[in-house]
Parts: sequence; structure tokens; C-alpha cells
Amino acid sequence: MTTPALLPLSGRRIPTLSPGAASFPHHRATLRLSEKFILLLILSAFITLCFGAFFFLPDNSKHKRFDLGLEDVLIPHIEAPKGAKHPGGQVVIHGQGDHDEHRHREEEESLRDKIRADHERALQEAKEKLRKSRDELRAEIQTEKSKVLEDLKKEGPKPLPPVPMPKVVGVNDGDPGEPDIKEKRDKIREMMKHAWDSYRQYGWGHNELKPLAKKGHSTNIFGNSQMGATIVDALDSLYMMGLHDEFKDGQEWIEQNLDFSVNAEVSVFEVNIRFIGGLLAAYYLSGQEVFKVKAVQLAEKLLPAFNTPTGIPWAMVNLKSGVGRNWGWASAGSSILAEFGTLHMEFVHLTYLTGNPAYYQKVMHIRKLLAKMDRPNGLYPNYLNPRTGRWGQHHTSVGGLGDSFYEYLLKAWLMSDKTDTEARKTYDDAIEAIERHLIRKSNGGLTFIGEWKNGHLERKMGHLTCFAGGMFALGADGSPDDKAGHYLQLGAEIAHTCHESYDRTGLNAALGLLLQAIDKYCRVSGGFSGVKDVYSSNPTYDDVQQSFFLAETLKYLYLLFSSDELMPLESWVFNTEAHPLPVLHLANLTLPGSQAQR
Repeated sequence: MTTPALLPLSGRRIPTLSPGAASFPHHRATLRLSEKFILLLILSAFITLCFGAFFFLPDNSKHKRFDLGLEDVLIPHIEAPKGAKHPGGQVVIHGQGDHDEHRHREEEESLRDKIRADHERALQEAKEKLRKSRDELRAEIQTEKSKVLEDLKKEGPKPLPPVPMPKVVGVNDGDPGEPDIKEKRDKIREMMKHAWDSYRQYGWGHNELKPLAKKGHSTNIFGNSQMGATIVDALDSLYMMGLHDEFKDGQEWIEQNLDFSVNAEVSVFEVNIRFIGGLLAAYYLSGQEVFKVKAVQLAEKLLPAFNTPTGIPWAMVNLKSGVGRNWGWASAGSSILAEFGTLHMEFVHLTYLTGNPAYYQKVMHIRKLLAKMDRPNGLYPNYLNPRTGRWGQHHTSVGGLGDSFYEYLLKAWLMSDKTDTEARKTYDDAIEAIERHLIRKSNGGLTFIGEWKNGHLERKMGHLTCFAGGMFALGADGSPDDKAGHYLQLGAEIAHTCHESYDRTGLNAALGLLLQAIDKYCRVSGGFSGVKDVYSSNPTYDDVQQSFFLAETLKYLYLLFSSDELMPLESWVFNTEAHPLPVLHLANLTLPGSQAQR
């Protein structure tokens, strides 16, 4: 059926008029106007209905919010009839029937009365505050602060979920058996006690010690805070050496004084390897829960550093405000490969111990982002801008700025009981590019690892690169294409080069002589100090006893003069600050937020 009023004029059929029917055309015109009016009326009603539906029908997004567990906050909860179920399986029904509507009205009115009463009470309290003097207000604020702090102390730290403790193998006496070796080991233990006792007497609670000035010391990597870096860094060394009274003193200080709610800007990298690594190692060695709790508290303070457009963390973060930034000298505000690439071991253990997937996901995101990026000649530049996700200056080094990134790729594989094959392949690919483009021989026949800068090889090797000899040897087992023997040989050649670089100084570096040289040239009455010029037989001191002297130098020397059973490397992996973390047998374990590793 057609509607003439809606057809164009050229398409209409006009009926033939008969004589005497003059009123008919007039009557048809009236009908057409009526039809128009009726159609406009219907259209108006339809539009009104649509707008009404748009503004007044329930909003699905609100229902979604209720399903997230906010039912009892946004809508008063009403018990459902037996058998009626929420889509998620929970029995939740709101506002069904007249009884429920009446109950809603009562509860809404009650809520309004409560809000009105709270408002009146707040106004009255404000009026009373205005009548008080400034001194009274200050005293009242201080009282409230003290009360809050007292309540926080009473509440204590949030308990962490129980997890199976990895089987701790070793950590026994490690007696080497041979009397002359045992004598050297005992000497190292005595040096450790001298370093610790001096710090205990002159720098207790400070981050480090000035052994000549006999007072506390700190560097900008710890901000302006007194966080007891030497205490945390030395704990596992004390435990391994059987200095249990000293270990207990350190534990008591941590329980009573170690507080991360300080207005201090710290290095994410340094705090991770020294504090989180040190606390986790102390926990695994001793089983004392306080170390695990403190490690998690600190890790929570570091997480805001990852709030960048790319997820690559800032170099520094303020522990109180969570604001991060990068070193001003680092290639136009870039993050540094050896810093953001040296978090994996500790963060995997944090997820294992807490069940919180955030830590694991943060470090895996870094790995996946790097895997997608183009790399010049297969090499990883030392600088990456966390805002743009682009490389900074094309400078590649296996020494400073790059070193521990490669170390942690290999150790992530070892720590996973060799199941993290992605880490192993990334390591193998990186080492292949390094060998092709950076490793050369000097005119004197010494193998060295140079640095790549803007398309050119710089034929120099920094002392921080010396770790690579051990890394090549450690990674030889599991190398592709049966290259184990090749990498063992390459590691030995790099180690020989490093030995020569020390042996040709005035202080000598043979292992036994090294121990004597440290004790002779670095020991002072207030501890041990670094020397400024190793070529001088009468060196001047820098007057700093670094925390890593207790964490790394003395620990590694002690292990070298101990039996392998003290810390068997099949069961432990050392982080880059020499803190041992147990191998996690992940073949039958899926970390929260990860896929099962095979």
C-alpha cells in the first residue's frame, strides 16, 4: 500500500475528477494534511521514546562495576531467594519486588540521614578547630601522628603467603682439609671480622664507613638516607663464615631500624642487587622471616620506577614519592642496559616468595621489548630511552654500562634449573655477536674485548670486563653446536689477560699474594680503605670501606679457599653483588603471571 502524501509529485496518480464532485479535491487535500500530522506525531513519539531510553534505561557499565565486587557499596545488598544465582555463581539479587523497593527507599533515606549527620559533625569540628590557638593545633597534629605510627607498629607487616622453601644445599663448614689453605681461609675470616667490627664501632647504621676518619659514609646511590647498606650487604658473608653473633647483631638492627619510608632518591639497580639480593640471600640461608618481609617492602617501593611509557625503569626512584628519573649524563636521559637488565634474578624470587606476578611480569616485559628491537650488528647498545623506546648512543660494552645484563641472561637460565631456554638463546645470540665484532688479540698476543662506538671498534678493555672470562667458562656447558671447549678456552684467555693487567702493577695479583696485598696496603686501624693508585708501592687512600668489600671481595676469597660443598654451584646462583639465591626447580612450577616453562 502506498502513502500518497509521502510520494514525490511526479510519482503520484491523480484520480479523474467527475462533474459535481467539487468538494472531493478539497476533501483529499484535508486528508493529506491529516496524514502528515499523524505521521509527524508518530515520528515525534518515536524520537521521544529513543531519547528516553538513552537517558533513563539502566547503564550496562554500571552493572559491570557492580560485578567487580562493589554491590554492597553502590547498591544495598539484598539476599536472593534460594536457588537464584548471579552469573558468576554468587547468589546476588538486587531490588526484586515491592518489598525490596520499599527496603531500598528506607536504606536510601537512612543513608541520607547519615550523610547529613556526618556533615553537621564535620562543620562542628571545624568550628572548634578554628577557636584553638596555633600551638594547640600543632600539639594535636603531633599527637595524631604519634597515634598513627603507634597503630602501624601494632599492625605489623602484612603476612606473606607460605611457599615451599627451596631445598638449601651446602652452607656447612666447607673445611678445605689442607692446613695451609685452611690458614689462608682463617685469615680471610679475621679480615672480615676486622672490617665488620670497625663498621660496628664507627659507622653503625650508616651505609658505609670512612675508616681513616672513623665515621659513617654514604654515596648518592643511596640518597641521603641511613639504610645500613653495609649491614644488609654483609649478612650472608657473616653467615657463611660462621660469624653468627655478628649476623644476629645485623638482624636485630634490620628488625628495629631498617625503614624504607624515607624521602630518599636511590639507584634502582644498586638497591636491588645490594638490598633485595642481600635480604633474600639472608632469608634463604637463615630462614628468618624478617628478611623476606623487608625485601618485599623495599621491592614495592621500587615498582613505581617502571611507570614509564615503555616499561623500561628509571635509573633512580624516590622511595617516598615514587618519582623516578635518569642520570643526567646518560645519553639524553636514557636508561642503562646494565641497570634495567640486572633485575631478573631478584624479581623472579620475589614473585616466587609472594605469589605476586607483578615482579616477574616487569622483568619479562623488558626481555620481550628488547627482543623486538633492531640491534646494530646484533649488539645491544648501552643506552635505551624509556620514553621513546629507542636506543641512545650506539655504544656497546661488555664492561661498565653493559656487563651484568649478559651475566643475568646466563644466570636466569641457570637459576631456572636450565628451563628458561629463552634466556639461554638470548645469551648465546649476544655472545656470538660479541665474539664476531668485539673480541680481538693485541699485538702481544693477549685476547681482549673491545668496545663498539658508533660503528667503530675501540681497542681497549676496562677492568670491569674481566668478569667475562668467568662468564664464558660458566656458560660453556650448554653452548650450541658443541662449542663448550671453545668457550672454556676463550674464558681462560680473557682471565689470563686480566691477570696480566694486575700482575704488571706494583701491588701484584697472584691469589695468595692478592690476599697479602689487600691486608698490607688496604688495612688501617679503622677498617679497610681503597687505594687511589695501584702502581704506587706507597699508595694514598680514598678513605672508603665499600659495602661490596664485605659482600663480594672477602666472600669470594673465602669461597676460593673453602671446599666446593660450602656453596655447591648446582644449587646456588650468585647475583652480581655475590648474594647467593637458590636454583628454582621450575619444571613443575608455574610462576604467577607466567606460562609454564619447559
